[in-house]
Amino acid sequence: MGSIYTELKRECYEANMQLNALGLVIYTFGNVSSRDAGRAVFAIKPSGVPYETLKPEDIVILDYENNIIEGKLRPSSDTKTHAYLYKNWESIGGIAHTHATYSVAWAQSQQDIPIFGTTHADHLVSDIPCAPPMADELIEGNYEHNTGIQILDCFKEKKLSFEEVQMILIGNHGPFTWGKNAEKAVYNSKVLEEIARMAYLTLQINPNAPRLKDSLIKKHFERKHGKGAYYGQ
Repeated sequence: MGSIYTELKRECYEANMQLNALGLVIYTFGNVSSRDAGRAVFAIKPSGVPYETLKPEDIVILDYENNIIEGKLRPSSDTKTHAYLYKNWESIGGIAHTHATYSVAWAQSQQDIPIFGTTHADHLVSDIPCAPPMADELIEGNYEHNTGIQILDCFKEKKLSFEEVQMILIGNHGPFTWGKNAEKAVYNSKVLEEIARMAYLTLQINPNAPRLKDSLIKKHFERKHGKGAYYGQ
């Protein structure tokens, strides 16, 4: 008899393999989780398992309190961050975390990624936020749980909506992205990495490059989002 979580594990497995295929992870770094909101559980990659040996049955199922519901392996070291976000943001269905080069470089610089061009505006209308590095007492405490708090605090401070801005950089650490499902979370990780790379190159060419003007931000975002969207079939 198969597990009731077989499909959820498969979805999570495929998203993790896609993260690897897109070149967003090195060795065993990075992870994707996928939520089953109806059962109040999520699936996540096991910790330290190489992508080339990862199997769908290796995926671990947990509740939002980090209790293992199904799985023999230890879950990702970032599990508590995923659980905290799922607990607080009920509409998201997938979360991804990578150590992709340009995204991490921006995180290490502790800088928001400015909105320079229409590729950025196709996906969000604001700079990509970078949360400040975690305070020492939080690092020494429940670190991964506190990373979730760090993300929510940054969104509150910058007055951002997690449904509109589906990505963040953690200062000196790296990116987290999310979406309606695990596939969209991975998509957002790739988009973030490309925007980070483009912004870096832009500043190499012109350190004083101007931000994209508001009219172009509005036009490009609304082509793909909202009631008047007309991009695609």
